[in-house]
Amino acid sequence: MNYLEFNFICKPSNDWQQDLFINELASIGFDTFESTETGFKAYAPEVNFNPVELETLLLSLDADFDVHYEMDSIEHQNWNELWESNFQPIVIRDQVYVRATFHDAATRFPYEIVIDPKMAFGTGHHQTTYLMMEWLLETDVKDKSVLDMGCGTGILSILAAKLLAKEVVSIDNDPVCVESAGENLQLNKVLNMSVLEGSTEAIPKQSFEIILANINRNILLEQLEYYADRIVMGGSLLLSGFYDGEDLAILKEAVAKQGFSFFDYKEKEKWVAAKFIFEKEND
Repeated sequence: MNYLEFNFICKPSNDWQQDLFINELASIGFDTFESTETGFKAYAPEVNFNPVELETLLLSLDADFDVHYEMDSIEHQNWNELWESNFQPIVIRDQVYVRATFHDAATRFPYEIVIDPKMAFGTGHHQTTYLMMEWLLETDVKDKSVLDMGCGTGILSILAAKLLAKEVVSIDNDPVCVESAGENLQLNKVLNMSVLEGSTEAIPKQSFEIILANINRNILLEQLEYYADRIVMGGSLLLSGFYDGEDLAILKEAVAKQGFSFFDYKEKEKWVAAKFIFEKEND
């Protein structure tokens, strides 16, 4: 699968305009973003790209937000080479060390995760993935059943497994992500994790004690009722892929209608990951 690379040259009057623009791009199929000196680069699967949606979005921007872009196609192999040249190991709270296969191991950390991202989203570098991993480190995962929606590379699922989850079900609608997550679980010798292709229809008919969903605001709003139907009383719902302010307020209201109570949230460079507790008995 080829990806399209967009180099967006932006002149916003404030940082929020660019952040909101990125959020809107995520809602129309862009799944990876990289900051540049003049704005940012954004990537979308070529088969999913709709030029009308992009042009409609650009027309809706504020008049004082000047945006131009250049587009190029990136073949699968070139994408992998790009990752290898830019992917550096990261550390989360001095507990989790995330690296690729071409990096040296670091044995001083309690948890090491090996990720070969390929074209899938989720290496820990993005603020939302980092925040979700922080939440997992603070959550009692041992012997719990975990559902990871929009799993990408499987990095959150793998961390849950290393935190001694009883079982982990990982779901993504992108076949490249499913393949990547499957390869990464083998790299990390995870035995209690299954990877399924699809969306909410792929969720097994069982209950989960922890549900993870790092996607984007619009998809989260569409899927909340399915999460409520598959979580146990007192279960934890960890959500990310949205911003502080209006996004968080909208999600808090929608989640409350599904029987969840707001616990707390973490913020990193205006991106948010929030935790909710399910308090409504399922039928």
